Amino acid sequence: MTGPILTRQIAILIDGGFLLRRLPKLGLAGQDVEPVAGAVRRLCRRHVAMLTGSNAERNWHRHLYRIFFYDALPYEGAAHHPLKNQQIDFDKSDTAKFRRALFAELRKKRNVALRLGKVVRHDDWSMPTRKLKPLLGTRDWIAGLDLDAVDDQGRITLDPEQLETVKRLQKRWSELEDDDVTLDLRQKGVDMRIGLDIAALTLKRFVSTVVLVSGDSDFVPAAKLARREGMQFILDPLWQSINDDLFEHIDGLQSGLPKPKPKPE
Repeated sequence: MTGPILTRQIAILIDGGFLLRRLPKLGLAGQDVEPVAGAVRRLCRRHVAMLTGSNAERNWHRHLYRIFFYDALPYEGAAHHPLKNQQIDFDKSDTAKFRRALFAELRKKRNVALRLGKVVRHDDWSMPTRKLKPLLGTRDWIAGLDLDAVDDQGRITLDPEQLETVKRLQKRWSELEDDDVTLDLRQKGVDMRIGLDIAALTLKRFVSTVVLVSGDSDFVPAAKLARREGMQFILDPLWQSINDDLFEHIDGLQSGLPKPKPKPE
């Protein structure tokens, strides 16, 4: 924990995708615009209070240079879902609507600057290994079925062992849900914008302290530059654990949101 700073120039950089993934784990709503915008404000206010030693509700903005919120514009394309057997318009999804509404709300907030990359389609539909591996394991079951014994009416008679195999196949595939397959979408330009802003804030001497809300180690080169130039660099991983070797590249570790309460056993 660092001591109070004497200047008023604090920049808070928030990895929006990381924040939205962490909020539910902190017991906060992650898909409602007003609670998310409120969480951003509380997070930033608490960081300013911890760094300046001031708890003034009205005056915390005077210590702040700017809040930078980084995220990506929603994917606007469409793709045919292999399980639902229907076309999915991602531009009209609940996630896209929420993101656009959140961006509109944040644009209204004082001292907030949006830095938006984009989401692009990187590959086709896929599923996690924990779901794919059991399905691939059914290949030998299918190979063991004799489906050539067809009667005059086109029916297949299965012996008890084959019938049990078919039931196992049916059960295994019925456990697969629509959400288990996802289109491979990737954010582009978000990490680059974070790094460029840290470099600009540092080299142009706009601020003396940067608070980065992120759990990504890709920030390390930018953090090293900032610290070499005399800037104080604070990391907020929102109570997510970080690697021990990252501590040498930051000046402090603190969180702007309350620590989640442990779940009762």
